[in-house]
Amino acid sequence: MATHKSAEKRDRQSKKRRERNIADKSTIKTKVKSVLNAVESKNKEASIQALKDVIPALDKAAVKGVIHRKNASRKISRLTKKINAFQS
Repeated sequence: MATHKSAEKRDRQSKKRRERNIADKSTIKTKVKSVLNAVESKNKEASIQALKDVIPALDKAAVKGVIHRKNASRKISRLTKKINAFQS
């Protein structure tokens, strides 16, 4: 347990950030699943629209430090690759 006032504040801040990061990660996972489901159902328009929704979310999470920027880049690349593979 923190004894200094500043340490207590840091503890509160880290808990707030942790909750926010967990929520952001959950949102990203949901959006990625929607892309994968659209690809599995072979729905071209839905998969492209879902990808357009997930790319900004991944980029924003990377900028905010929720996920690593290379992790975001890798996810975007793999999702795009899957969509391009089933379109051709």
